[in-house]
Amino acid sequence: MKGLFLSLSMLLLGAVVALAQADRSKGRNAGDSRFDYAELSKAPEKARARQNPLAGDETAVAGGRNLFERHCAECHGLSGEGGKKGPSLVVPEVQDATPGTVFWVLTNGVVRRGMPVWSKLPEAQRWQLVSYLKTLKIETPTAAAK
Repeated sequence: MKGLFLSLSMLLLGAVVALAQADRSKGRNAGDSRFDYAELSKAPEKARARQNPLAGDETAVAGGRNLFERHCAECHGLSGEGGKKGPSLVVPEVQDATPGTVFWVLTNGVVRRGMPVWSKLPEAQRWQLVSYLKTLKIETPTAAAK
């Protein structure tokens, strides 16, 4: 009986690992869930209402892309689709968030989930990151299936 229980436990563990690997192979982080994006809802109203002073500035988008590749891609993937350490940034939760909310999360980080605080990055560079992030395409089930 003990052997059967151990065998079933190992089989279940193997299935969980296989599902997590399958999620990652689709460009999704196995940790992607609404829980990963809960930090967005914690932004104070004053922060949510902030507008991006660099909105519409293509040089800000290019600068943000460079900053993203240098500081963020290691965790969130080169296209923001999620990686081993960080959730996808192309999901509606992030793309529909106000620029001020995204700026607030960048500034404060999500330390308990492994995202560093970026408050030491100059404010203009954080807004460049917001500008770039807002250009990422939203991942939809239809687009993911193609």
